[in-house]
Amino acid sequence: MAENAKWYVVHTYSGYENAVAAAIEKAVDNRGMRDLIHEVNIPMETVTEPTPNGPKTVDRKAYPGYVMVKMVKTDDTWHLVRNVRGVTGFVGSGTEPIPLTDEEVISMGMEKKEIVVGYQVGVRVKINEGALESFLGTVDEIDLEHGKVRVVVELFGRETPVELELDQVEPVD
Repeated sequence: MAENAKWYVVHTYSGYENAVAAAIEKAVDNRGMRDLIHEVNIPMETVTEPTPNGPKTVDRKAYPGYVMVKMVKTDDTWHLVRNVRGVTGFVGSGTEPIPLTDEEVISMGMEKKEIVVGYQVGVRVKINEGALESFLGTVDEIDLEHGKVRVVVELFGRETPVELELDQVEPVD
C-alpha cells in the first residue's frame, strides 16, 4: 500500500494550517489509519526580513492556506481529511483530488530524491543522454544539492564546460 501513497494538497482556511494538520494526525491515530495516511506536512521557508533593529531570519509558511497530505486515496481517507474542521477541500478538478507529480513534490522540498553518484571530480565520464550523447569528458564539479555535474568536454578543439544532470553521465572504465 505504501507505494500507492501520493501527496495531495488540502485547502484550508487561512491561519488554520497548523490546527488542520494536528487534527488530521489525531484522527489518523484514533482510527488506526497510519497505513493509509502516512504524513502531513506544512511546507515552510526561511526568509530574512528587514526590521528597525536589523535583518531578522524567520520561518513562514511557503503556501499559506494549504496542507500537504501523503496518503493512499480511498473513500475513507478522502472523507477523513475532507471532514476535518478548517478544511475547505482538496486541490483538484471538482470533487476529485489530483496528486502532485514527483517533480512538484521534490521542488517543494517535501521529499528528497537520493542520488548515488558513481564518480568524483577528475574522473573521465561518458555522456549518456542529450545533445552531447556519447561524448567523453572529465568531471570538473559536482553539485549534489541541485543535482548537477559540470563536465569539461572537447568541442571543436577547445575544452568546454557543460552542465548536466547527475544521471546524464557515467564513469568510463
